Amino acid sequence: MRIWENGLEYELIGDYYFPVIGVPEAADQAPLSMWGRMYKDYLRGHKQILFNELLLTGKLDEHVRMVDRQAQERYEVLVRQMKDAEGVTEGLKERDMMEWVRRMNGIDARAREGVVMELIYG
Repeated sequence: MRIWENGLEYELIGDYYFPVIGVPEAADQAPLSMWGRMYKDYLRGHKQILFNELLLTGKLDEHVRMVDRQAQERYEVLVRQMKDAEGVTEGLKERDMMEWVRRMNGIDARAREGVVMELIYG
């Protein structure tokens, strides 16, 4: 026998009613990127109340995927802006491949740090 009370469904097991909770099946979606995995780990370790609330309401996957998409978009924008500001072009790549790699590695590291501080841990 099941009843609804306080917005939750309860099932009678023996003499007691227990809440019927579970995690909904995830739709066939692509795996999370580095950003989504990092954010989910951060929530699990540092924002446990929010993590548990999202998990129990079935909104964790949706929330993490939203932050994952935002982080990837922000990373791409930051890289593009830094490349333009620092003059890192295909011409530089053709003239001096090692200099281009050095600059791109620096841009990549700064863009990742910006995304992590702004969206993942922010």
